[in-house]
Amino acid sequence: MKMNKVYFPIVIAVAVAVGLLLGSKLNPSTENAFLSKNANKNKLNKLIDFIEKEYVDSLNTDSIVDLTVNGILEKLDPHSVYIPKSELEAVEQSMRGDFVGIGVNFYMYNDSVAIIKPIPNGPSEKAGLKAGDRILFADKLQLYNKKLETDTLFSILKGEQGSNVKLTVYRKSEKKKFAVNVTRDIIPIKSVDVAQMVDKTTGYIKINRFAEKTYDEFLSGLTQLKNEGASHIIIDVRDNGGGYLDSAVKIADEFLKNKELIVKTKNKKDKIESTLATEKGVFETGKVSVLINENSASASEILAGAIQDNDRGLVFGRRSFGKGLVQREMPLGDGSAVRLTVARYYTPSGRSIQKPYEDKGENYFNEFEKRFESGELYEKDKTKIADSLKFKTKKGRLVYGGGGIMPDIFVPLEDSHGAEGLTMLMQSGLVNYFVFEQLDQNRNKFKKITTEGLEKEIRTGNYFNNFKEYMAKGGLLFNLDNQKEKVLFYLHAEFVRQLFNEKAYYQLILKKDDMVNKVLSK
Repeated sequence: MKMNKVYFPIVIAVAVAVGLLLGSKLNPSTENAFLSKNANKNKLNKLIDFIEKEYVDSLNTDSIVDLTVNGILEKLDPHSVYIPKSELEAVEQSMRGDFVGIGVNFYMYNDSVAIIKPIPNGPSEKAGLKAGDRILFADKLQLYNKKLETDTLFSILKGEQGSNVKLTVYRKSEKKKFAVNVTRDIIPIKSVDVAQMVDKTTGYIKINRFAEKTYDEFLSGLTQLKNEGASHIIIDVRDNGGGYLDSAVKIADEFLKNKELIVKTKNKKDKIESTLATEKGVFETGKVSVLINENSASASEILAGAIQDNDRGLVFGRRSFGKGLVQREMPLGDGSAVRLTVARYYTPSGRSIQKPYEDKGENYFNEFEKRFESGELYEKDKTKIADSLKFKTKKGRLVYGGGGIMPDIFVPLEDSHGAEGLTMLMQSGLVNYFVFEQLDQNRNKFKKITTEGLEKEIRTGNYFNNFKEYMAKGGLLFNLDNQKEKVLFYLHAEFVRQLFNEKAYYQLILKKDDMVNKVLSK
C-alpha cells in the first residue's frame, strides 16, 4: 500500500516521538538524571524570580546572582573564580597587554593628578607633557579638588583610539598653565620589564606575567641579548603569578630541543595532552638559569619545571607557590565571566606541583607568613617535602612534587630573620611617592644631572633624614640609622628610575641582587 506523501512527515514525527518515549522507558536512569539536573537549574531560576517579584525591600538582583555564582565556585577549588563585569575589562586589558589612553603614569598628589612619568613614545610624551605636570582639566571636566578615585580617573583619560582630549595642564617647574590636545592611542602594558646584559656573557630577562604578547616581547629580548653576545640567559619569574599557559610553553620551546616534553595536562576524563618542543629554538645550546620565589605561580612554574625536568638549566631561589591547575574562561553574556578549573598540569617528570587546597581562603593565597614562621624562607632544610612525591629528571636527578617547584640551588631572603620588613618597605610604592615629591620640589635642579652626579647628590644631600621624617609622618616607625646604606641604595635606584629609565634602574638594582649574584658565581 502506498503512503500519501502529504502524511509522510507526520508519520516520521510520530515515529521519532515513540522512539524517544521507548528510549526513556528502557533507560529511566538517564531520564531521571536529566530531570534532576533540570530541577536544580529550575530551582535557582525560580528562587531568583521569586525574590525579584515578591521580596518586600528593593534590591539589585544582579548582586544576588553574583553571590549565587560565587557561592557555587567557593565549593570548588581556589582558582575557579567569578569575574564581575566591573573587573573583567581591567583583567582582559592586563592579559591582552594594551589599552587605549593618553599614556602617563600618575597618582593623586595633594588632590591633583600629578604625572609621575609619561610613557616613552606615548601620546602624552609626543604632546610635550613632562614628569611633574598636573592635569587640571580633561576637556571641561575639572580633575583637581574632586577627591576622584583612581578607577574614575582611568575611565576619564581612556577612550577610543584616535579620539582627542584637551588637557589643561599646570607645569610647576615653569610656573605656567597651558592647554594641549592629546590623541589617545594604544598603550602597551609590558609583561617583560627588561632584557639586558648583566656582564659580558650573561643576559637577564624579567617577566612580570604571561599575557598575550609576552612571548613576542620575550623573543625580541632574547634575540637582542644573543646578538649582544649572551651565552647564558637568566630568566627571572620571581613574583610572577602566571597567566596564559601557551605563552610559557612558547618561551620554554626556545630553550628545549625538538620533541622534548614541556608540559602535560589531564582533564576530568583522564585525557592526557602532552605538549612537545618544536624544531625551532633561538637558544637551545647556551646556559640557562631560572629565578623563582614563593610568589612564582602557574605559568611561571610550568616554565621552571620544563627547564628543570629536562636538565636544560638550574632553578635558583625558594619554593614556588604551587598552582598546578588549568583554567578556562567562559563569558556569561552580561559582561562577566567565570574561570573554571578544567585540568591539572604535570611537569615533564610527572610532577603535579599543586599544593593542597582544603583551606581555600586567605591562608591559601597568603602563605608567606606560614613559610616565614617555619623558617623555610631562610633555610632549605626547613621546607617540608613528602618522600612519597619523588620524581626524576631526564638525567636522573631527584625532584619533588606536591607543593611548588623546589629550586636546585636555594637562595634565602636577603635579610636576616626579622629584618626583612625594611627591604619590603623600600621596594614598595611608598618610596616611589617620596622620590616624586623630592623631585617635585626642584625639578630644574635635576635637569642635566648624570647618573654619577645623581649618586653623589643622594649621598651628600639630606634625603636620608627627609625619608625618615616622611615615614614618621605616615606613622611608620622604623629604626633606619643602622640601615642607612640600604635606604640610600633603594632611594638612589628609584631616583634613577624616575629620572632615566627602567634599563638604568635594573643596571643598578641587579648589582645587589643576591639571587642574580648567586647565579653569576656558579
